[in-house]
Amino acid sequence: MFLGLGCGLFLAGAELDAVLVLLGGCGAIGAATLAAAGGGRRLLAVLVETAVRSGAGK
Repeated sequence: MFLGLGCGLFLAGAELDAVLVLLGGCGAIGAATLAAAGGGRRLLAVLVETAVRSGAGK
């Protein structure tokens, strides 16, 4: 599904950077949802820390 979404957006004229950021965000949301639903608080904390560090580096 994500491969089709990314290809469709790229072919419609979206910049590659924007497509990759969108797909990365979708993956992060999915991982956070699974971690929260599974009670993986430690995994969720690692994901949040990684997101904060990657955002601070820009």
